[in-house]
Amino acid sequence: MEDEMGEPIPQIAHRSVSNEVAITVADLDVTYRTTIEKRPTLKQAIVRLGRGKRSVRTVEALKDVSFQVNRGTVLGIIGHNGAGKSTLMRTVAGIVPPTRGKVEVVGRTSTLLSLGVGFNRQLTGRENVILGGLAAGLTKDELEDRYDRIAEFADIGDFIEMPMRSYSSGMAARLAFSVAVHLDPDILLIDEALSTGDAVFKEKATERMQQLVDNSSTMLLISHALRTIINMSTECIWLDHGKLMMRGNPEEVVDAYTEYMHVKKTSAVLNDM
Repeated sequence: MEDEMGEPIPQIAHRSVSNEVAITVADLDVTYRTTIEKRPTLKQAIVRLGRGKRSVRTVEALKDVSFQVNRGTVLGIIGHNGAGKSTLMRTVAGIVPPTRGKVEVVGRTSTLLSLGVGFNRQLTGRENVILGGLAAGLTKDELEDRYDRIAEFADIGDFIEMPMRSYSSGMAARLAFSVAVHLDPDILLIDEALSTGDAVFKEKATERMQQLVDNSSTMLLISHALRTIINMSTECIWLDHGKLMMRGNPEEVVDAYTEYMHVKKTSAVLNDM
């Protein structure tokens, strides 16, 4: 299948979803406080030596969100910037604690929440792969067994032996994705990871994700590329200002979302919204 520009659209063939529950999110609230700085007037800037006035703001990132994900599901998550998608993913990953409610996850989780998160840019790619594997609970023997596959999949050549501060964003993306999908996770959390990389790498990434699906891995996938959500997901949820607006068939949820946002389902919208 191709889009209107003739580019191939990555797709995943889905097996039957298991009745076994992999993720439970129940009555989830996530609230945090942040500081904002108001820009001073000229007079105020002179009095305060240019410093703005800071105020504390409470952000309700997620509000009473509940759903379950069965093993083998690929759950697409859509919504505008600030809708709570990444907060939800980080809460499922155990990085952000719930303010209220609970999240239960069954199985080994591998996260790719943003490109290169968790990497030490002063260390080489090889060193980061080893540290990432150890942090995920792999043994030394398991790491030795998988290192060559990870390096070959990332395909960044001799840069694997160089500090990651010398990497382009695309190279960091390749290595981060390769590490995440070669940990043989029960649950894979992906936040916009497929929005970078050339067509060849996207095809490789889709093939690897297909292998995980065939082994009944569960995936949560955030993407502004709605076409990717439609073609890769078995189910989809739509978040808006921290609230769960809809859950169901990916195309039906995308239709409702684009209608709500008052946009047409053009090629540009489906590829980046």
